[in-house]
Formats: sequence, structure tokens, C-alpha cells
Amino acid sequence: MATNQKTILSFKEKSVGICRDLPTVMVGERINPTGRKVVLKALQEGDFEIVRQDAIRQVEVGARVLDVNAGVPGADEAALLSQVMQEVMSVVDVPLCIDTANPQALEAALKLYEGKALINSVNGEEKSLNTILPLAKEHGAAVIALCMDDEGIPATPELRLKVAEKIIERAASQGIPLEDIVIDPLAMTMGADHTSGITTLKTIELIVAEFGVNITMGASNVSFGMPDRKYINATYMAMAIQAGLTCPITNPLTLEINNAVLAADLSMGRDEYGMRWIKAFRKRKKAAAK
Repeated sequence: MATNQKTILSFKEKSVGICRDLPTVMVGERINPTGRKVVLKALQEGDFEIVRQDAIRQVEVGARVLDVNAGVPGADEAALLSQVMQEVMSVVDVPLCIDTANPQALEAALKLYEGKALINSVNGEEKSLNTILPLAKEHGAAVIALCMDDEGIPATPELRLKVAEKIIERAASQGIPLEDIVIDPLAMTMGADHTSGITTLKTIELIVAEFGVNITMGASNVSFGMPDRKYINATYMAMAIQAGLTCPITNPLTLEINNAVLAADLSMGRDEYGMRWIKAFRKRKKAAAK
């Protein structure tokens, strides 16, 4: 078994450590106009209040990193992403995950960021490797690596492992250390392929055993198209944490998700005397009494 890597992210003086020896780090996903019409409309109108409120609420309920996406069709993404990041950084002090497929927008965002960011994302395609890895190295950022390449998303855990290995090797050749690579094994919808969930879990286990790197994923993808999604997502989240997931990109405002993460950490021995679970319980009871 490979040594568990520890990824350190920071914003100004505040840092967050991600490691299987530590509690799971939730990356809040809500600052994203994709699939959220209210956010899309607000950003199109230059209204950033919902962004600020989403940032505050996610941190209040336990997100320790925030994913920030400003992919508005037709907009100047470099300018908009920078503005959204500034709005977020004005109200919370947690590290940010910069979520864009636009290299110009990514570069602009990295230049204004004060600390060690997480880039979302690079993949095994040559264009992506040649564009994103140099930016990660230049700005000292950690980077999420998707298990896909020029041939698409591999069908088996073994083939996804090979893509992860390729990205890790290319990153190392540019001086990016192993601990700064966070692998996304790609959680696909189980409604389209009932075996996709177990494929991702096995991929996590293989990658962790081989490299010890931290693991992320868009945890809600598995339930797309299914009823009662929150229960599927919560159960799958706990199973993925047991397999090696350390920093899921998820909605921390969903009670079932939040509880699944806390329960998984308690079950894995990462919550001394259950104090985080008890604190969260008391907080819920207090909120319900109001």
C-alpha cells in the first residue's frame, strides 16, 4: 500500500490539509451556473449576491473548500471568473477550487488568488496536459486530474489507473509533486449503466493502493436521472470514503450528504470520541428549535 499523500491548500493565512488520515474535506459545489438557473440568471445580470450568500452558507455547514465556476455562455469568462472569485474571497476565508476549462480564465484567476489553489481540472488529453500543468507549476497550485484521455473515459478500473499514472508522470516531469495531484476517478450515472458505481469504487481502490494520492469526484453524478437522489448520493458517498475518497465535490447543504460524511469519518476512526458528530447533532437540534 502506497503512503497516504497530504495535499495542502491555502487562502492567505488559512490552510486546509487533505489526507486519508484526516476528516473528509467537503468541496462545496454550489457556485456554478451549470444546472442552476438562478445562478446563471444572476451572473448574466451582474448580480453577485447569490454567489456571496452561497459561499457563506456552504462554509457555515461544513464546506472547507469552495469550487468556483463562472461558465456563462457568451460571457467573458476570464473577467467573470475573476469577479466571482473576488466576491467569494470578500466573504469567506477558505481555499478555492478554480473550475474552468478556459486556460485564459484559469490563468487570470490564478494571478489574483492569494494562496495555494486547487485547479479543476486537467485530464490525460495531450492538449490539456500541455496547457494546464504548466499553469499549475507556475502558480504552485494543486490540480484535479480526471481519468480520461484522448480516447475518452476508460471502461475499466485498470485502464483508468493507467490514465492516472500518465498524468502523474507528466506532472512529475514538470516538477509538480505527487501530493499536489488529486485524482478524479469519474463517477458516472448508474441510471445509464448499473455497473458504473462499482467501477468507480474499484478505480479509487486501485489508485489509492498504487499512489496514495487524494481522491475527489462529483459525487452527485451517480444518481442522475434516478428518484430520491439524495439517498443514493449519501450512501454512495460513505462507500466512496471507505474506498479512499478524501475531498468530494458536493452540496454540503443537503443534510443526508453532510450526515453521511460525518458518519463515515466516525466509522473510519477520524472523529475522536465522536465530537464532530455530536457537535453537528447539537447544531441541528438548535436550528430546529428556532
